[in-house]
Amino acid sequence: MTITTVDARAKLKPRRAPYWHKLSSGKHLGYRKMKSSSEGTWLAQAYDDVTHKQMRKSLGSFDHLPASKQFDEAITAASDWFEHIKLGGDTKIITVSQACQQYVNHLRTERPKTASDAEARFRRWIYSNKVGPIELPKLTDRHIKAWRKSLSEEPVVINPFAENPKSRTRTPSSVNRDMTALRAALNYAHKERSVTTDMAWRFALTPNKNANGRRESYLDRDQRRSLINESPTDLAAFLTGLSLVPVRPGALAQLVVSHFDRRLGVLIIGKDKAGSSRKIKLPLQTSEFFTIHCRGKLPTAPLLSRENGTAWNKDSWKKPIKTAGIRAKLGSGITAYTLRHSVITDLVTNGLDLLTVAQLSGTSVLMIEKHYGHHRADLAATALAGLYL
Repeated sequence: MTITTVDARAKLKPRRAPYWHKLSSGKHLGYRKMKSSSEGTWLAQAYDDVTHKQMRKSLGSFDHLPASKQFDEAITAASDWFEHIKLGGDTKIITVSQACQQYVNHLRTERPKTASDAEARFRRWIYSNKVGPIELPKLTDRHIKAWRKSLSEEPVVINPFAENPKSRTRTPSSVNRDMTALRAALNYAHKERSVTTDMAWRFALTPNKNANGRRESYLDRDQRRSLINESPTDLAAFLTGLSLVPVRPGALAQLVVSHFDRRLGVLIIGKDKAGSSRKIKLPLQTSEFFTIHCRGKLPTAPLLSRENGTAWNKDSWKKPIKTAGIRAKLGSGITAYTLRHSVITDLVTNGLDLLTVAQLSGTSVLMIEKHYGHHRADLAATALAGLYL
């Protein structure tokens, strides 16, 4: 019995076992018809020379196509699957959404915070997007480019609770962060052989160039003091900490009392965005500041806590810092990162070598050079002046 024509398939008796059509040695295309009144479904079957077992994959019904086109489409789908397993691909085909979920599960054990961040991005940009259900072997750069375009064009609502909220386009750096998460998930799927080539995203997910421009917002020491003086007591302590050590706001907020060795005056920064922990030897005055904030607290308590004893996070410090900035007449654009940027700028302009600045800041020398290297122009001029005969 043949399954190559519409009329032939219509005459097939319903049964659970598929009707098979040989494509080549060890490769067959199947058609299963369970009821005379229902659409049949297509299958692909290949013989594994190593395990001596038949591998089988359901291809679907292709009922979105005219009946006369379904056989050719089934052959194409079966051929794609045969090629996938020939190149060592996993016989279990997963979708883009499943690849993202698989990547999040992989991160859970070693990098739980990264896993939570990635999952939030996937929930917003992948799981409900039409790129999510696409099977990895069928994913093309056209799909990725369309997803990237929709990502870039998604408006960002400014103050959504206002009577007439305004919106702006997403920044290239924000788009880069979301693309990085998807690229990492797809690369992991490629590594796990869920897909045998990365051509669909290798170039389509190339980051936007020059997206992370220099942070020009800088507060000098007097302005930092003014910002701290206009802040509530708990926020003032947190901002003081950011003004004393060049750590990321999130990393400082996560520190607990046991992260500070009072005897040695050493601050232990756990894993943050840089991905590894580091120790910072503090000068006496800075050490005394942290010692004061350790008093009367359990080892697991936040080192610099909010008034209610809980740890700071970006949602709890964002608005209060903005308010303090306005009160200090520094504008509404002041953020927690403004202090980190200002402190790093001072370290660079005061002549500390870039390697040490990078180590203290938990970032690379390359990033310090990119964002802060221009501040060393005066130091270079002074050094050149010393060469004058």
